[in-house]
Amino acid sequence: MTLETIFKYRNKITSVKAFFYIFNLNKLALLHGTDKNESHFYTQHYQKHFKPFKFKKFNLFEIGVGGYNNPISGGNSLRMWKSYFPFAKIFSLDIYDKSFLQENRIKIYKGSQVDFDFLQMICNEVGLFDLIIDDGSHINEHVIKSFEFLFPKLKIGGIYAIEDTQTSYWENYGGTSNDFNKEGTIYHYFKSLIDSLNNEEFVLDNYEKSYFDKHIISMHFYHNMIFIYKGYNNEPSNYLKNNKRSNG
Repeated sequence: MTLETIFKYRNKITSVKAFFYIFNLNKLALLHGTDKNESHFYTQHYQKHFKPFKFKKFNLFEIGVGGYNNPISGGNSLRMWKSYFPFAKIFSLDIYDKSFLQENRIKIYKGSQVDFDFLQMICNEVGLFDLIIDDGSHINEHVIKSFEFLFPKLKIGGIYAIEDTQTSYWENYGGTSNDFNKEGTIYHYFKSLIDSLNNEEFVLDNYEKSYFDKHIISMHFYHNMIFIYKGYNNEPSNYLKNNKRSNG
């Protein structure tokens, strides 16, 4: 029996077991062996925010497969998503070749999360995404640049999730614990986007809205995790009009 056969047989058995827990993402995480539950406490938040997509046909894109340079290691969370979303197509990328881990409804690309030509190629092939999850390098610059490129590739009504944001405080990832207002860190950047939610309240003549002003409709911050919702941010101010005070 080949390694590939053993691997696929093992995953088949796990998938059968997973059927009995399809409404419990915490259980599915444990069953598939992803650390999104046991050591990171992420699945409780994912279940809350992603629940409306449960039985929809949609595209999910996760940055990072896991397992580092071992070609047959990783993909645990991809299989968890496959179990939880029975009609979704799961896409992922990794800097290492993880093609061995592909299976029905799971497609994996090899490349960098900050190679925009590569990302555009994926988008051209797949189309827009409904859910995007950044569990990639966790390098501050990468997280920000990937978001800036991929958020416009998210459908209206979609959600962009970022994991392991504690690296905003770690110097070896480009963060800092000494200056929380340092430009270029994850939290400095995403805290600034809270202003985009309230752009109608800016008292600034001739203010030109950014893409994020127009399309971020809510943000949710948790321990080491951020969710950004995409929609049409067009609620008017009850005090200003076109970013100007009324004469009354």
